[in-house]
Amino acid sequence: MLFEQIAKNKRKTILLLFGFFLFMGVVGAALGTYMFGRWMPGVVIALVAGIVYAVFMFGQSTDVVMSMNHATEVTSADQAPDLWHIVEDMAMVAQVPMPRVFIIDDPSPNAFATGNDPQHAAVAATTGILQRLNREELEGVMAHEMTHVRNYDIRIQTIAVAMTSAIALLANLGTHFWYFGGGNRDRDREGGGSNIIGIVVSLLVLLLAPMAATLVQLAISRNREYLADAGAVELTRNPQGLINALTKISQSEPMSEQNVSPESAALYIANPLKGDKLAGLFATHPPMDKRIEALRNL
Repeated sequence: MLFEQIAKNKRKTILLLFGFFLFMGVVGAALGTYMFGRWMPGVVIALVAGIVYAVFMFGQSTDVVMSMNHATEVTSADQAPDLWHIVEDMAMVAQVPMPRVFIIDDPSPNAFATGNDPQHAAVAATTGILQRLNREELEGVMAHEMTHVRNYDIRIQTIAVAMTSAIALLANLGTHFWYFGGGNRDRDREGGGSNIIGIVVSLLVLLLAPMAATLVQLAISRNREYLADAGAVELTRNPQGLINALTKISQSEPMSEQNVSPESAALYIANPLKGDKLAGLFATHPPMDKRIEALRNL
């Protein structure tokens, strides 16, 4: 079952990469139509930017994501002994290499894992989670993150972060071009109504593209959280530890917006930006009460 899940996640990585470049091409076509009156230059720009960004993220994903979330690396057990030894223990049980360990200075309890594969993984925990959770609860959280590492969820999520960030960058380029009066108005008049319609459609694509990319990212995250919760119970043989941890996390205040990047919010064990008013489709994570109920049923 485990090896089937890992193989399935690796196949999903290929599909996600294909979808990423396809979506980048659509956004690029909209960008080219709006800025140059032709779709081809925009597609070339988008695909080149997407390839460069994807290669960069694959090579530097951990450092990029940790920088986005203002995390500081723990380089020895002396700096955070409890966290270090718990991560070490859970990695051993999950049979994955010891990941790099980071701490985020934020009073809200939360944690996440990232990286391209188990050999290049990293976990981050907030100061709040270290202060509020006891050892049993912290073990449940780190077992959850080790499950993400073991199942190659981190690779899928890293690509999703890259996809969302790159598409948002292209969309922002187009919308800023519009705000500052971009576009060839003479060409617009020469092209008549069809050109105007093309530009309007392109602008709509640019405005909606980041939302669409985010929805894909969130759908991936919601599906993986239930499996990681179950995996944590498998590793610790103690569902109550994770239940108590999720209960405390759900009752806490959201993280400071300065300490968490919205593009990486789906990586966390719980939504770090709980101020979102929209639920359901736009939720970064499954409802906490449903996750706790599923754990109790185990």
